[in-house]
Amino acid sequence: MRDLVAAFRNRGLLTLMLGHFTVDSYVGVLPVLFPLLIGRFHLNLETVGLVALAYSGMASISQPLFGLIADRWGTRFTGLALVWTASTFAAVGFASTFPALVAVAAISGLGSGCFHPLGALTVRALLPGRGAATAMSVYVSGGTLGLAAGPLIGVAVFGLFGTRGTAVMLVPGLASAAFLVLAMRRRSTRDKARPEPPAPRPVLLLPLAATIGVMASRSWTVVALQAFTPTWYQQMGYGPWFYGPLATTIILASAIGAVGTGSLADRFGRRFVILWSLVLSVPAVALFVAFPGPLAFLWGVLVGFLAASTAPLMLMLAQELMAGRAGFASGLIMGLGFATGAIGVPLTGAIADRIGLQDALATQLLVVALTIPIALLLPGEKLLHSLRQPAVEAAAVAAAVPATGD
Repeated sequence: MRDLVAAFRNRGLLTLMLGHFTVDSYVGVLPVLFPLLIGRFHLNLETVGLVALAYSGMASISQPLFGLIADRWGTRFTGLALVWTASTFAAVGFASTFPALVAVAAISGLGSGCFHPLGALTVRALLPGRGAATAMSVYVSGGTLGLAAGPLIGVAVFGLFGTRGTAVMLVPGLASAAFLVLAMRRRSTRDKARPEPPAPRPVLLLPLAATIGVMASRSWTVVALQAFTPTWYQQMGYGPWFYGPLATTIILASAIGAVGTGSLADRFGRRFVILWSLVLSVPAVALFVAFPGPLAFLWGVLVGFLAASTAPLMLMLAQELMAGRAGFASGLIMGLGFATGAIGVPLTGAIADRIGLQDALATQLLVVALTIPIALLLPGEKLLHSLRQPAVEAAAVAAAVPATGD
């Protein structure tokens, strides 16, 4: 509990959490836009998934590159990434043809691709030695809350303005970017005094591959459920004021679950928490898919708590496994996670066009089950401690140098 209180008292962390909330709210808006796009451009489920693929796919493949830029030149472009996202997303609803829509969505995804590794690297510099998983989970939960707010924002905005309501989304992005730039400028003097990051060391490929694999699997399941829940319930005759809050419930539960799993990981270890969250996700996803209707709000809470809450733990694993390349690690793990989710949406849509949306979503049970043995290969706390120890000793030596009277 003390770690959680300390995280929420860190102003820099809360500022970046706000930026994360804003940039991810644009992703949350997309699923609510799908039914309108299907009607406007006469699309099927497979084709409309290309919009999500364009946005998230571009965000995915660009993140490692922006992570390398952050490792080399710092995180000064974080506010600009928000401006880019807001400005380009505003144009999505004005695309006159489907190819133009996909192109604009892809261009907008670059802003998200830039923000995520820069934000994660900045947060890493703010984390305390104790309670690090809790603090990273608080930051990531900001983005999850943005995803949760997206469907509600989309229902309200598109209900009033139709697809051209995307222009309204320009306002929160610019406001948040201005606040972020001002707040980070105040911290710039203190940031210059921070020690240099540890030198890159050889990467343990098997634990890193397992971390990427678990992140990719988690992203496919979570993104597919979030993306197609509004369309699934529309097909069953439910209105937007049912499926909008339902999509929000899933994502909001994952935000709360992320903070909870962060606290548990600080106590029991990240590998332990990730593994058991996967095991318990199997019945949670099964209940959500098998029993649609009003009880879906309860199943959605379970899915959010279990299947969608461990991303910050895997992000930290990647950063520790690639010490000295933390920006690249952040871009790699989040980028590949985004890519899998982006590819998974049209793939799940293609399956749904052939066997039905409910049965297509049920295939995620197999995806989760197959991920459990991969999670057994994740690094434990003892291994991470042994990797961390040389950096701790080097920092202690560096801190002792001024005291020797050099």
